[in-house]
Amino acid sequence: MRYRRAGVPGASYFFTVNLAERSRSLLVDHADVLRAVIREVQSRYPFRIDAMVVLLDHLHAIWTLPKNDKDFSTRWMLIKIGFSRRLLAGERRNRSRAGKGERGIWQRRFWEHLIRDEKDYERHVDYIHYNPVKHGYVTRPVDWPHSSIHRFIAQGIVGPDWADGDRHEASNEYGER
Repeated sequence: MRYRRAGVPGASYFFTVNLAERSRSLLVDHADVLRAVIREVQSRYPFRIDAMVVLLDHLHAIWTLPKNDKDFSTRWMLIKIGFSRRLLAGERRNRSRAGKGERGIWQRRFWEHLIRDEKDYERHVDYIHYNPVKHGYVTRPVDWPHSSIHRFIAQGIVGPDWADGDRHEASNEYGER
């Protein structure tokens, strides 16, 4: 099956990528492996990570691709493969995956959204940073260790008390549906 995906060279995209077994916590358990794989893929296929949060069973990210490049699918494929190859086997695999010799770590596809404008970008960044609160992992975005909010704080873009005590508007308006 061929999926229609947005394909604008040099654009920014929001992604949601899920584990196949949503009850597992492989992404935070092996966050160092995920980071290393992403860096390796970035060195071969450059892209900028504008914002990102890694949760137990899924992640959200905004990437900006180089000026003449629209191939985010290859990057995600390489990240998924690289991460999977570095983990010991043991996950459940359905008959289809087993027959194709595939691991069962990731959902086969991912969700992407082409960022339309500055407001859309800001709302998706907010959604990413508020997501650990939305899922009940922490009460304040700054308390989640696997988030680009720490870079945003260090750069003075937001304060450490960003969204404290608020049910942030981006928590339900944006992201995957």
